[in-house]
Amino acid sequence: METKRWTIHSDEMNNHAIEEAAELLRNGQTVAIPTETVYGLGADATNEAAVSRIFQAKGRPEDNPLIAHVASKQQLLHLVDTLPPVAEKLIDAFTPGPLTFVLPENGTCARNVTAGLSTIGVRIPSHPVAQALLKACHTPIAAPSANISGKPSPTTADHVWNDLHGKIAGLVDAGPTGVGLESTVIDCTQEIPVILRPGGITREQLERECGTVMVDPALANTAEKPKAPGMKYTHYAPDVPMWLVDGDCANLQAVIDREQQQAKRVGVMAGDNTAAGLKADKIVSLGSDLPDIARNIYDTLRLFKNEDIDVILCETFPETSIGQAIMNRLQKAATAYISE
Repeated sequence: METKRWTIHSDEMNNHAIEEAAELLRNGQTVAIPTETVYGLGADATNEAAVSRIFQAKGRPEDNPLIAHVASKQQLLHLVDTLPPVAEKLIDAFTPGPLTFVLPENGTCARNVTAGLSTIGVRIPSHPVAQALLKACHTPIAAPSANISGKPSPTTADHVWNDLHGKIAGLVDAGPTGVGLESTVIDCTQEIPVILRPGGITREQLERECGTVMVDPALANTAEKPKAPGMKYTHYAPDVPMWLVDGDCANLQAVIDREQQQAKRVGVMAGDNTAAGLKADKIVSLGSDLPDIARNIYDTLRLFKNEDIDVILCETFPETSIGQAIMNRLQKAATAYISE
């Protein structure tokens, strides 16, 4: 399959590219689209055959539900059976933005979007290109991350191209994404809302708007049928093993030295302060604060290749604010955890 690629600069909307991409989506094809979180692989959420092409291109298991993207609250209402007051409050406070709502579905979307559940994940993205495409399509768009299933999510169009070129109909290149991690998923079907996946909107932000918010203790439970994306199977894995290393800079350096003594080539990903104090075969600084680190994780995971590194060591981060989402993704990508 030939994959068409359009480039849209942030300072001017290419209406011809938007219409071409929207036509492919309306015709049941898959198109990778930018959002403020990561690039998503989109298809008409009401067309079961189109949605199946997402799973085929990604190699994604079909029991893993997808998120339906819409342009507005009004479009969201067309997909759900009821809208609980807490969901309406959070929609008004945080959308458009990186927040996905799990709500009772009304059958409008294809069954393979919901993986047979009675609920659906719906989100209103804030990215101007995603908004333009959704308005041009006049249909909800199912869109998981536009990568090979299990690999690091794509935060640039080149990431998408490297993974899916020849497997999808189109790619809309609008430059790097903003948040760098997927949306927060919140289940609003219960009396107290529950975070099923941490992401770009933090628990602290949510609680300021609606009071108590729970975090699902079964985030890593693979025995249950998943309620939302990111709750089942290995995710975000780089090409080489990645170990999470707890403790300070000295502890991380001790692990580096031990592995190098065994003739291993060691790569490190860490915050700026930690990275500056280390010696290893390859060191990549993730940034100076948690939002920077969130933006850079997936790109950094893709930098390490089998031919130059045997193992990646990554420091751990405080699970406050967006740090909870950072650690959620790193734990899913890691093959080992080394404590102090």
